[in-house]
Amino acid sequence: MWRFSACSWRADLCVMTWLLHYVDPLDLGFVAAVLTIAFNPFFWNVVARWEHRTRKLSHAFRSPHLACYSLGGVILLLNVLRSHCFTQAMLSQPKMEGLDNLTTYCLGLALLGVGTVFVLSSFFALGFTGTFLGDYFGILKEARVTTFPFSIVDNPMYWGSTANYLGWALMHASPTGLLLTVVVALVYVVAILYEEPFTAEIYRQKPGKSHRRR
Repeated sequence: MWRFSACSWRADLCVMTWLLHYVDPLDLGFVAAVLTIAFNPFFWNVVARWEHRTRKLSHAFRSPHLACYSLGGVILLLNVLRSHCFTQAMLSQPKMEGLDNLTTYCLGLALLGVGTVFVLSSFFALGFTGTFLGDYFGILKEARVTTFPFSIVDNPMYWGSTANYLGWALMHASPTGLLLTVVVALVYVVAILYEEPFTAEIYRQKPGKSHRRR
């Protein structure tokens, strides 16, 4: 397990080093994209944990459901901003000639399709509150979600989103997009490691209840 993880990190570093030959990391668009990618999961984890500890949002909105819907709306808007910054960063830097072909474009389109299926099916399986941290608001699932796409992959919302960005980068033949996709994947890995133990503890305190999240 540790060897596999170490090899995976080395591979990620090699990919990032190679891509940096084609990308200007000091470009303002690139910096903005990295900041939005890193900020989003940081924001929702801080707010959700604060809510779990204090119930301030639930009290302010007089309903845990309404509070969760409001946070979910903010997260959606932040994700739109992240996608906009990602796209602008790609457009502000040159394409990679070797990727600018029909085969790569079709591969990117396929990845975009797969990612969209994962994201949407995950959302429909979990519902709005299940997707947007409802368990931190005390809105718990009665049973573990095991239907598609959870039947084939853990955290399909995160990996579907990553596939979307990878597909979008390939369709634009963008080394900047590829590097930003690596950043997205690494940020999600950190988010998963940070979220899952805390969420498991929430459900551990509720006997007979378990679930599977993004």
